[in-house]
Amino acid sequence: MGAEKQHTKAEILALSIPLFADSGYTGVSMRQIARAVGIQAASLYYHFPDKQTLYIEALNQAFSKHADFMNESFALQASPEERLKHLILRLCIQVLEDNTFRRLMQREILDGDEKRLQLLADQVFGNFFKDMNELCRALNPNRDPHLMAISILGLVLYHFQITPIRSFLPGFRTSHNNPEVIADHIFTLLKNGCR
Repeated sequence: MGAEKQHTKAEILALSIPLFADSGYTGVSMRQIARAVGIQAASLYYHFPDKQTLYIEALNQAFSKHADFMNESFALQASPEERLKHLILRLCIQVLEDNTFRRLMQREILDGDEKRLQLLADQVFGNFFKDMNELCRALNPNRDPHLMAISILGLVLYHFQITPIRSFLPGFRTSHNNPEVIADHIFTLLKNGCR
């Protein structure tokens, strides 16, 4: 048997993300991940003490590559409405371009494991959601920022979740697949509802 190729933690995470997206947390074993990476299971455990740690770190890596791109929206020196418009466009682009991450999140929500969901909320999405709440408070301090943030995210995500059937529904136009068109539509809907 030849020598194992040395893999960095980041490489292992990058190779495990599509496996989790395709089969979910429970559908992938550490041995399968090790095999896909090209290492022995013992080498995998050198980097990650257990599958849950690997999984949370994989989701964190998958999300973190988008975080800086979206965080620009929160840091803009602009009105709350302009920051929201910028954020919605960024979200639409990211969700469209990263089908793997979208599938990861859909699987996790459908699985509904409370312990993993709590870890995701705390370790992966916590800071992003705090920023979302602050933006929503700035948009309208009289509305519940948590509900507003969930509604904004829901509007963006749902457009892309139903992409496989949208083209068959009455009224569909190919322009409806353009992230800029979707972002403008969502922003226009929210602009009046956030008041």
